Amino acid sequence: MSEAPGYTAEPEDVRIAAARRTLLVGCDGLNQLNSALGGPLGVEFIAAVELMEKATGRVIACGVGKSGHIARKIAATMASTGTAAHYVHPTEASHGDLGMIGRDDVLLIFSNSGETAELKDLLSYSQRFSVPLIAITSRANSTLGRAADVALEIPEHDEACPNGLAPTTSTTLQLVLGDALAIALLEHKGFTAVDFAALHPGGKLGASLTFARDLMHSGSELPLAKPEVKMSDALVTMTSKRFGCLAVIDDDGKLLGIITDGDLRRSMNANLLNAQVEEIMSKDPVTIAPDTMASNALKTLNTHKITTLFVVDDSKPVGIIHIHDLLRAGVQ
Repeated sequence: MSEAPGYTAEPEDVRIAAARRTLLVGCDGLNQLNSALGGPLGVEFIAAVELMEKATGRVIACGVGKSGHIARKIAATMASTGTAAHYVHPTEASHGDLGMIGRDDVLLIFSNSGETAELKDLLSYSQRFSVPLIAITSRANSTLGRAADVALEIPEHDEACPNGLAPTTSTTLQLVLGDALAIALLEHKGFTAVDFAALHPGGKLGASLTFARDLMHSGSELPLAKPEVKMSDALVTMTSKRFGCLAVIDDDGKLLGIITDGDLRRSMNANLLNAQVEEIMSKDPVTIAPDTMASNALKTLNTHKITTLFVVDDSKPVGIIHIHDLLRAGVQ
């Protein structure tokens, strides 16, 4: 794009320049990590996943300083995606918290240098009680790397810090590699959105992961009518139930069709009140199952530009859900 006459580009702010440099250095590190997974690191990665899959205990994530923060995050991610895990601080481990680590567990230790002094007792404990150890480090030949059953060596990289001291790229790579382990475990276990919902009941995320059965109206709240009912009586039911629709069911309680405000407008004539319900109803209505995720229910409503859905189980309407029910629950 050509510049307007007389326009002079402003020099880039040094703060933006620092931000971009940080991102570029981080991206370069991630690209190197991605490439490394196509080689020896990939072999070790598979071994690490298999080690955690076979464990009958938990994944115990450990680290000190910035690596400790990464370890906490990865433990939380694993725990929320179907892999039992928690964080143990190496210093606290030396003062009794080693008792939190069982022989059926797997240690996942983060250390950029692999020479962190506070890890010594953890390494000794691992060897003494044959607790499997996975290391994520930049030096496979470090004390930590040599003690590990599986060493995931982060490829050589530059820190974004101009002094090369503050952990930046190194912690990014630790984080991404830890997330990769968590996702590989999740996918191999077949962990689904339904499983995810059971572990995330709170907040907006929890609202989106609730089920239609949790939010639907049921029982006496359902607007129902048989096909032979006159519309004069059906309109009374529709009005009293306040959903603006009616489910038409047979003698076995199975759904035959529905009547909505739109159906009424399209059928408006002098004989409407004397017509039977089956003459006005729309067949093959859009419905959902009780175990439909609330977020998917909202998506269905928006896609079909409707405000109400009947919840059907074994061809029978067992509930009804309105878009306002979903919005009040915080579903997005």
